[in-house]
Amino acid sequence: MNNPTQAITNDLGTLAEDARALLTATSDVAGEKVGEARKRLAAALDSAKQIGGRVRDQAIAGAKVADQTVRENPYQAIAIGVGVGALVGYLIARRCNCSRE
Repeated sequence: MNNPTQAITNDLGTLAEDARALLTATSDVAGEKVGEARKRLAAALDSAKQIGGRVRDQAIAGAKVADQTVRENPYQAIAIGVGVGALVGYLIARRCNCSRE
């Protein structure tokens, strides 16, 4: 995983751990508003866990499809990679030349 994705994953994990700790710490606190807030937080954590699982599954499925496509069409994949690389190189070179004028 690249660094920004890893950082986001770590932050979300820390946030979930903190939320669970808050739920545990406030378990003995009475009050209607606190109880409602705890229920909403628990529901949000469950929802986030489900969404994260779906996103992970979709990413894995997409990677598998891309891998299969590249394996079935290696020359086309190479040509696309070279074409995209040439286009990006051209755009970067053009951008650098504009700033010198």
